[in-house]
Amino acid sequence: MLWLDGQLVEGGPVPFDLGDRGLLLGDGVFDTALALNGRVAFAAAHRDRLVAAAASLGFAVAPERIEEAMQALAERFARAAIRTTVTRGPGPRGLRPPSDPRPVVFAGAAPSPAGLAGAPLRLLPAEIRRNETSPASRLKTLGYLDAVLAARAAAAEGFDEALFRNTRGAVACAGTGNLFAILGRDLVTPPLADGVLPGIVRAEVLRLAPACGLAGQERSLPLAEWLRADAVLLTNSLRLLAPVAAIGATSFDSARHPAVLQLATALRERIAADCGVPAGAVA
Repeated sequence: MLWLDGQLVEGGPVPFDLGDRGLLLGDGVFDTALALNGRVAFAAAHRDRLVAAAASLGFAVAPERIEEAMQALAERFARAAIRTTVTRGPGPRGLRPPSDPRPVVFAGAAPSPAGLAGAPLRLLPAEIRRNETSPASRLKTLGYLDAVLAARAAAAEGFDEALFRNTRGAVACAGTGNLFAILGRDLVTPPLADGVLPGIVRAEVLRLAPACGLAGQERSLPLAEWLRADAVLLTNSLRLLAPVAAIGATSFDSARHPAVLQLATALRERIAADCGVPAGAVA
């Protein structure tokens, strides 16, 4: 199901300007959110991040348009994945952005299986490096080709996701989520300066860490240190908190680590309260 210009579309083609810079140049940003019981989990955080991302590209989008799109779609599903896309809109030929951008907002939703949340993952370190010097590395831009190619390579080797290092060799993120390593009582995640998206669930996990007996830290770590971790986690808005079972040939018992179980429970309860559902309905 799609939302475009205030209208819900059940299926079929919709009008779209083939001169849109999002289509031609990847000039836009997107966001993915989980909706439960007609409510978007962490809705304000998703809205604000998308508005801020557009502003960082140099154009403004009304927060109300994003809210309307997400909420209209959330109300149609018991459990849904909602993707909201914002482009700069159409413009003249060439790279220079138009002086009077006309942003386009559209969103799509589809049922999200409950079994996706919390399912263990195996990660393959990618040969492609994350460019931490690019502002785009901290935004969900429409240019995702590196992640697409890395996902293809990981699947060909029997893995679920790719793991990206940056140009300095520090672990940055997975193809579709943030990463955390548990080292003793430290819960370590790469800093944004390492080429990391400021994930919505990433922020929630850092807030929940102290109550789970963990010291949340943003710290750069090379891959060798991640391979010595007690447990590794991937977070995003649909998988929520997924234990990592392997990075390449190194295995982890992340799914049974006590701190992982505590964090997963705390996150489920936080989302349940936000969406007005029982904790068992979250994952």
